[in-house]
Amino acid sequence: MKITFLGTGTSHGVPMIACNCRVCTSDNPKNKRMRTSVLISNNGCNILIDATPELRLQCIKNNVTRLDAVLITHAHADHIFGLDDLRRFNMVQRMEIPIYGASEALDTIRNVFSYVFNNAPNAGGYKPRFSLNTINGSLKIGNLDIESIGAIHGDGEVTGYRLGRFAYITDVSKIPEKSLERLGGLDVLVLGALRYTPHVKHFTIEQALHIVKQLRPQKAYFTHMCHDIEHEEDGLKLPAGVEFAYDGLEIAVSS
Repeated sequence: MKITFLGTGTSHGVPMIACNCRVCTSDNPKNKRMRTSVLISNNGCNILIDATPELRLQCIKNNVTRLDAVLITHAHADHIFGLDDLRRFNMVQRMEIPIYGASEALDTIRNVFSYVFNNAPNAGGYKPRFSLNTINGSLKIGNLDIESIGAIHGDGEVTGYRLGRFAYITDVSKIPEKSLERLGGLDVLVLGALRYTPHVKHFTIEQALHIVKQLRPQKAYFTHMCHDIEHEEDGLKLPAGVEFAYDGLEIAVSS
């Protein structure tokens, strides 16, 4: 199973608009962060987690030519505003693409993309074709068994996902004990870690490291980083087995 990090940045992206900090002006490509998303590839099946506003660019950059399903963590703009770009995959694959997520997130998608569900003709393929499917604990896509993992994002909720010995949880400020119990024995954990200073809706680096210490995955990658994180310098501060992910990073995980 191959995991491709399509984007690893916070909702503003890095570089941010009108910012001249050393990270936003860095020449290091690992400090350039599109909004957070990953692609999971297994036996010809491609599953996208979240559709960012840069989805078109992410797919072109990483040569993504097929999508079989989309998993949504939550319905904030930086995680769903790329869903209109699914229409290109509809045209190429000649199929509707299923979207999976919690009922609240799907309700928001239905409202934001109301034109997808109206009765107007889809002449010329101007609107995407996708179905909305509520996750009730687990599902199977292709050969992959997928388990949804509930977590907290400030005053809201997010859905993390576990696929075998791989788990992905972003935009998180707390992981309930019952969810932690379902995250043992991982080869790879991908976890949102915004910055060093506290934030009401996101783990700090220290808080994310505390979760890694609890769960003890073989390897952990942090994602959804803001411009406070300089990839090389801050990466040296992380303990063994923990790294900052970066856009375009590919890793292999046992399925």
